[in-house]
Amino acid sequence: MTSKVEEALGYEQARDELIEVVRRLEAGGTTLEESLALWERGEELAKVCRRWLEGARARLDAALAEEAEADSEQGDGRDDS
Repeated sequence: MTSKVEEALGYEQARDELIEVVRRLEAGGTTLEESLALWERGEELAKVCRRWLEGARARLDAALAEEAEADSEQGDGRDDS
């Protein structure tokens, strides 16, 4: 389930925070508990990013399908001479 805070995150915000989480995990120096909390936050942020990207893909697919449909309708009356 997604919290209101996560729903309010834009793609760029979630991506930037995810980059910071990964940087902190890679740097080390955190306790096991801190590392687990960072990993869990990273998983949540990755889901937010994935939802944004899936939504963008759906919008692109719909726009391309609409364009293809319009092109095929216009193609019937073209003069190919």
